[in-house]
Parts: sequence; C-alpha cells; structure tokens
Amino acid sequence: MGIGGSIFLIALGAIFAFAVEADLGWLNLAVVGWVLMLAGVAGLLVTLYFWNSRRRTVIAPPVREDAAVVDRVVPVQDDQVMREYREVRRPGRPV
Repeated sequence: MGIGGSIFLIALGAIFAFAVEADLGWLNLAVVGWVLMLAGVAGLLVTLYFWNSRRRTVIAPPVREDAAVVDRVVPVQDDQVMREYREVRRPGRPV
C-alpha cells in the first residue's frame, strides 16, 4: 500500500470518525472511519516492516591517503600468462 496510501486512509478515517455528522440510518460513518484508520495503521506498519527488513547496503570505509594500491594478480604458468576465457549465455536462448 505504501506510506502515502496509509496516511490517506488514516486521514480519511479520522474525517469520517470525528468531523462528519451525517445520519444515514443504515451506515454509521464513525464506525467506517475507525475501520479506515485501523486499515491505514496496519498498512503503515506492514510497509515499515518490509522497508526495515530489506538487505542493507554496506558503506565502504573511506580510503586513506597512505594506503597501498594492490595490482591484480595475473596467474603465470611456465613463464606464460594464463588468460581466462568465459562464455556467458543468457538463459532461455537456444544453444
């Protein structure tokens, strides 16, 4: 539902529950307002739960000026540089 939709339901429910004084006979707008507010609060809690349960990104520490830069290691065998060959295929395409 999202935070915006949840807040909208809470606000609409509060308007129905506290500000509207209409008598419809068969429909109690105060009860409708409370139901909408509860649905908004439930949606807000679920949204916040899913936002907090996402995997967090790790921020790398700042690079120091005196840190040494390490070159990539190239595998060598019998005085020859070994080259790596990778073939990447997308799934679903015929071979």
